Amino acid sequence: MLTGLSIRDVVLIDTLDLEFGPGLGVLTGETGAGKSILLDALGLALGARADSGLVRDGQPQAVVSVSFEVPHDHPALDLLRDNALEPEPGEPLVIRRIVKSDGGSRAFVNDQSASVGLLRDLGSLLVEIHGQHDDRGLLNPRGHRALLDAYGRIDTLACEGAYRDWRTAEAKLAATREEIELAARDRDYLQHAVAELAKLAPQPGEEEELAELRANMQKGARLAEDIAVAGQLLEGSEGGLSLLRQAARRLERIADEHEKLGEALAALDRAVIEAADAEDRLAEAAEALAYDPARLEEAEARLFEIRALARKHRVEPDALPALAEDLAAKLHAIEVGDESLAALETAAHDAHRRYAEEAARLTDARAGAAERLDAAVAGELAPLKLDAAKFRTVVESLDEAHWSAAGRDRVEFEVSTNPGAPFAPLIKIASGGELSRFILALKVALAEEGGATTMIFDEIDRGVGGAVASAIGERLHRLAEGAQLLVVTHSPQVAARGNRHLLIEKSHQGLVTRTSVHALGEDRRREEIARMLSGAEITDEARAQATRLLEAA
Repeated sequence: MLTGLSIRDVVLIDTLDLEFGPGLGVLTGETGAGKSILLDALGLALGARADSGLVRDGQPQAVVSVSFEVPHDHPALDLLRDNALEPEPGEPLVIRRIVKSDGGSRAFVNDQSASVGLLRDLGSLLVEIHGQHDDRGLLNPRGHRALLDAYGRIDTLACEGAYRDWRTAEAKLAATREEIELAARDRDYLQHAVAELAKLAPQPGEEEELAELRANMQKGARLAEDIAVAGQLLEGSEGGLSLLRQAARRLERIADEHEKLGEALAALDRAVIEAADAEDRLAEAAEALAYDPARLEEAEARLFEIRALARKHRVEPDALPALAEDLAAKLHAIEVGDESLAALETAAHDAHRRYAEEAARLTDARAGAAERLDAAVAGELAPLKLDAAKFRTVVESLDEAHWSAAGRDRVEFEVSTNPGAPFAPLIKIASGGELSRFILALKVALAEEGGATTMIFDEIDRGVGGAVASAIGERLHRLAEGAQLLVVTHSPQVAARGNRHLLIEKSHQGLVTRTSVHALGEDRRREEIARMLSGAEITDEARAQATRLLEAA
């Protein structure tokens, strides 16, 4: 709900602060008083194109701020969250727009810089402005299906789920078919590659193991003689280890005879242990570096085969086992492709059938809702002096290429304004106050389903009076019970229905002209309605008639 409008230096308005409440608010004033300035200022705050002509003469900039109370579940809050601009709980949503005299502009949401595009998106969620050139809201066919669904309380969730399942099944079928077709073109290659890899059967890490084995055997061939001589010098009855042990046994018999002999024995014992360890290490090295020409040739041949196959397939040697599994899986997919495709085709067909059933239910429900809506709108047309007009809701099937989660229907509101005239979109055949009255009839019939909670009607009563103006006022008052309405009007019958009355006046002080807006109390309101009834000179009869209108409202 719009709660406040603040204007600084916009055209004829230097300073203006207005507060708004729920229900029906009416704005009146003589022709040329500046009612359009208020709507231009509000439109500017809601993302309209910035025009330096809006800046008051002699001022560097114009500033417009609007504030809204937004329920916690309002879609505008989702948009603000997506842009990190959500107000604190309990705080109003404040939108501010600055237009400079050189044409530049800036936009703010909750005192944070924002794009004009975001302001437009917010404005479409917060306010509907219905004027003589409006092409949004009810006049936009893209929103008619959702409005009809809301009017008919039509639940689309089952259809949305069926649509997702169908599209998922179709996508899986298409992807599998493409994979099989691609693989089938390479059948001969796959068969050869799988057989080649299966024959070689490379194992993870095998290339590194073979390279290490070859390197060790090559070292062994070079070091074999030295290792053998070293082993001979240590081993046997005449080897170094045997001689050390013999010396230790001799010293052991005489070690107690002198301190130094004991130390010598201890040193010999350590030497024996170290020599024995060296002997073990030499044996291990000899085994690890054992040179076997046949085995070396075999290891080198397999290593070269693995590396050659890796180069052929442009992968690392360690990736060959995974490649073998992948190619085998592709070959298997070709061999069982017909079976898997048949299963997926069946699943896609079943999903399509379920979607078609759910979409058909929506079509039937929409057809029923369309009949009820047409009857409801028809009941509103005659009192609004549109008794020659006809309204219909078109529900027709779309091509399958345009089916969606919302079903397979195109919905559009159409009217015929004269007997025998063809039906056509509302915006193409209605104009002026007639257009606004059609919108009002729709709004009342739809009970404000799917629309913004703040609506502005600009001169909806243009060209009508008497009973028609009374009918318009009664319907605006009824519509305002569930929404906030602001109406710019020249009709006393409409003005009398308002919960609040704002008077727009123009004044002159020397060469300076200003527009001001005043909230009217009971007495001034009666006087303004009397002026609207009688013109420049307010008569007692006009005052009495104004009183009757207010009492009847």
